[in-house]
Amino acid sequence: MKVRLSALIAAVVAALLIASGAPAGDEQATRYYLSLGDSLAAGSGRGGDVDDYPEQLFDALRQSDHTLKHVRLGCGGESSTSMRFGSRLPSLVLSCGTPRYYKNFLFPKGTQLEEAVSFVSAHKGKVALVTIDIGANDLSRIDPQGDVVSCLFEPQGCDAQVAAMQANLTAILAELQAAAGPAVPIVGMTYYDVFAPLCVPPASLAFVCSRVDAVNAVLADTYATAGVPVADVAGAFENDDLSSAADNVCAWTRFCTSGFVDTHPNATGYGLIAQEFLEVIQ
Repeated sequence: MKVRLSALIAAVVAALLIASGAPAGDEQATRYYLSLGDSLAAGSGRGGDVDDYPEQLFDALRQSDHTLKHVRLGCGGESSTSMRFGSRLPSLVLSCGTPRYYKNFLFPKGTQLEEAVSFVSAHKGKVALVTIDIGANDLSRIDPQGDVVSCLFEPQGCDAQVAAMQANLTAILAELQAAAGPAVPIVGMTYYDVFAPLCVPPASLAFVCSRVDAVNAVLADTYATAGVPVADVAGAFENDDLSSAADNVCAWTRFCTSGFVDTHPNATGYGLIAQEFLEVIQ
C-alpha cells in the first residue's frame, strides 16, 4: 500500500514534540495512535487481528514515524450507548459484555470512553491520532430466543435508536476533543452496507439499504458538526449503487461466504477501510 504521509507525520510529530517540550531530534519520544470503536476496530478478538483496519493503518503510519505505538481500546459488540455508559441490557442494545466483564477485563475505569479520555489526558502531547468507528451496534439487540435482531428489518425502523446514537456520539466526540485538545486529529468513519447483497433484485429488502444510507447520513452529519473528518467507507464500497455494493460486499467481506452471517471485512476489505482513513489524514 503506497502511503504519502511523510510531510503530515513530520509536521504532526514536530508540533507534538514542541508542545511536550521534547527536543525535535529526539527519535526515542514515543507517540501513540489510539483506535476506538466496535468489532471493526477490535478485529477478531480483544487482542486484535493483524489484518484489521487499525493494524493496517498503523503499519502505514509507522513507515513515516517509527516512534509510533498503537493502543487499541475497541471491543466487539460495542454500541455508542455502551461506549458512553458501559454494559447495557442486551434486550435493549448491544454492548461488549456483562458489567463484570467490562470492569474486570475490558475497562477498569468503567467504559471505553473513560479509558480513552484517561489515556489521552495522561499522554498530553504524545497522541498523534485517534480513530473511531461506532454506531452500527446501536441498531441491534438480543431477542428472548437469544437471536440478534436489528431495527433495520423491523416495521417501525430505527428512528429512536438513531436519535440515541446521534446524542451519544455527539457527547463522545465532545469528551474526546476536550481531553485531547485541538492539536490531536480525531477521525471517524461511515459504514459499508453489508446487507447490499440482500437488497438487489429479486430480493425485496431495498428498504433495509435505504435505512443504512440514512444512518450513515446521520453519522456523517454528527462528525461534521463536531468538526471531525470522516473516512468515507460507504463511498468506497459504493453504497449508493446497490449492484456494485453487493459485488463489493461479497468480494471484500465474509458476508457472502459465511452464508450471510459474518458481517466483518476480510483482509482486503479492512485494507480498503485503512486506505480511506489515510485519504483523510494525508
